[in-house]
Amino acid sequence: MNELFVFFDAFQKLSMPEKEAIERLCTEIKLKKNDELQPIGHTCRNIYFVKKGIARIYYYKDGTEVTESFSFEGSIIVRVESLFLGIPSRKAIQIVEEAEIIAIQTPALFRLYDTFPMVERLFRKVFEKGYVEAVQRLESLQFHTAEERYLALIEDIPNAVRRIPLKYIASYLGISQVSLSRIRATVK
Repeated sequence: MNELFVFFDAFQKLSMPEKEAIERLCTEIKLKKNDELQPIGHTCRNIYFVKKGIARIYYYKDGTEVTESFSFEGSIIVRVESLFLGIPSRKAIQIVEEAEIIAIQTPALFRLYDTFPMVERLFRKVFEKGYVEAVQRLESLQFHTAEERYLALIEDIPNAVRRIPLKYIASYLGISQVSLSRIRATVK
C-alpha cells in the first residue's frame, strides 16, 4: 500500500486519518497476463493503481482492436467516462503483464470528500493530470508522425518494446505492425 501513498504524495500530502480512510477502501488484486480487470460493458466503480505490471485500455473499432493507453507501475488506470457518468464503458482494461493492482472503491471515496477536503483535492489533481495526458495523446496523434510517436514512447518508457506485444504498440501508435517494423528498423 506504501506505493499508492508515495504516488499520492506527489500530488497532495495527506494526514494519517486521510490515508487510513482511503486505505479502508482499497483492495489488492493479483492478475495474470491477458486477464480483464474491467470488461467492455462494465460500469466502472473503482480507480485502479498499478502497483506492479502493465495494464492497457482497449476498444474495438470496425472489428479491429485498438489500444488507447498503457499504465505502468506507479500509475492510475480508470475508465473515466464510465466512472463519472455511471454508464457501461465501451472500453476494457486488460492486463498486459502479470500485475498487482490496488482497487479503490469510488462510491465510498466520493463520500469521503465532504469529511476530508484534502482527499477531494488530491483526486482533482490526479484527474487533472489524466486529462492533460489525454489531450497530449490526442495532439500526438494529430500533429506527430508515427515515427515521432514511436520515438516519444521509447524515450518515455525505454523498456516498453520488451514488455508490451508489438501488436499493442502498433495499435497504440495508430499504425500497422508492418509499419512499426519499418520504423523500428530505421531508428535502431
